[in-house]
Amino acid sequence: MIRTRHGLLLIAPLALVLAGVFLVPVLMMLPTSFREYVPAAGLTPGVWTLANYTQIATDGYFREVLGRTLGLGLAVTLACLVLGYPLAYLIARGPQRWRVTLILLVVFPMLLNLVVRSFGWIALLANHGLLNNLLMQLGLISAPLKLMFNLTGLLIGMTHIYLPFMVLMLVAAIRNVPRDVEAAAATLGSSRLHVFTAVTLPLSAPGILAGSILVFVLTISALVTPLMLGGPTYKVMATLIYDEFLQLLDWPTGSALSFTLTIMAIGVIWLSGRLARRWAGAA
Repeated sequence: MIRTRHGLLLIAPLALVLAGVFLVPVLMMLPTSFREYVPAAGLTPGVWTLANYTQIATDGYFREVLGRTLGLGLAVTLACLVLGYPLAYLIARGPQRWRVTLILLVVFPMLLNLVVRSFGWIALLANHGLLNNLLMQLGLISAPLKLMFNLTGLLIGMTHIYLPFMVLMLVAAIRNVPRDVEAAAATLGSSRLHVFTAVTLPLSAPGILAGSILVFVLTISALVTPLMLGGPTYKVMATLIYDEFLQLLDWPTGSALSFTLTIMAIGVIWLSGRLARRWAGAA
């Protein structure tokens, strides 16, 4: 009881700050999502409706954007996992002399502003950007490849942006795998590949799960990079919410979309937590 009380006292300042700057404003926006919006007139006084939520499920455009957002989140998460695990394994199990250098290379992009990194990818992926110009000069293509304002550009840019988060999570998980267990498996005649698949990979599953949750939630809620690399044609949930609030001034629809996105993120975290507990119980 004393430890619990001390723990609550320690987290109380942070909890108050989060409640004041995040929870309260979000709850204040909740009633707006049930209001009726009339173009050129604004909110209808005294009228409450569920239409803002039902149209998300019934409108084909909203369903397309919702599916696109989830697909992008899964694609970026998978790409970060596939690219990040070998790099994290090299950092955690590779030569000591290279460890600091590799960690600095992973962390350094995070020190740059997100807008700057997005502009960098625009310079690389544009129709007359560095990549297309190089391929055309080499004679590999006759016309510029469409690498922006579609899934390709967003997948490349967002994988680059969120890859460090995945790598750092995986490094911590792999370093927590006891080397004695790996050595015991090797002593019993297992090959290096079998040791990795039967010991290292399963024991690093908590890091894989944590990194995947983090990357997925960050991806589906990202605004700046989809706005710059996706442009006005390739919409995801965050850019659609931005347009509803600031372009169309339809605050009820924007609020409903915001809470839908929030519920999606919370649902992913909740399901992942249950999966992690099940794995822990099975272990």
